[in-house]
Amino acid sequence: MRLSRDFDGKTIVSISDGRILGKTKDVYLDPDLQTMTGFHIGREGLIKRKTILIQRQDVVLLGVDVILVKDSDVFTDDQQMPEAKLWLRQDDLDGRQVVTPGGTKLGIVGDVVLDDTGAVMEIALSRVLVEGPLAEKRNIPRDAVLDVGKDGEPMMVDLAVMEKLFGTGFIEEDEDGAETAVAPQDSAEVLTVEVDTIEEGEAAEDAVTK
Repeated sequence: MRLSRDFDGKTIVSISDGRILGKTKDVYLDPDLQTMTGFHIGREGLIKRKTILIQRQDVVLLGVDVILVKDSDVFTDDQQMPEAKLWLRQDDLDGRQVVTPGGTKLGIVGDVVLDDTGAVMEIALSRVLVEGPLAEKRNIPRDAVLDVGKDGEPMMVDLAVMEKLFGTGFIEEDEDGAETAVAPQDSAEVLTVEVDTIEEGEAAEDAVTK
């Protein structure tokens, strides 16, 4: 498992002739946030600017220090590949809010976690806005994402999947019916709180009596 940011600034090398072709600047992901689709290399042109990229299918190896590609002619652009304009860059996701269908804010996107094939496995949070298990794990499984969000809109997650992962007490409703994210509390913790409260009350009564 690797964070997409781990690929920023990696040297691109052609295995056909050993040439160093440049460095990566960002990762591209498909619009549904399922898999890596390529690498953002940069932009060129003064008037009709185009985005230079490498497709994932032209990558031979996602190395620790280098990205190996098939040959020196792997560069393309979003004018030759209009569908690439729909791809998401990691920078597009950075800072995006994560919410429940009821509008409860859970956290802020910081990165995505990829497996060795480039498939998106989890959403890594840079900030967690609730207490409990999510604050400890700080990652949301990709399967829990209902809507990635567009143009800066929040990312929405599936409560059923979240509760399966973190426990049924993950989301409660307050008196107004609004969702609230909480940490599940077991019976032992509740009992301790009740006992402490009783003891404090008895101590207060004794003080008044005296």
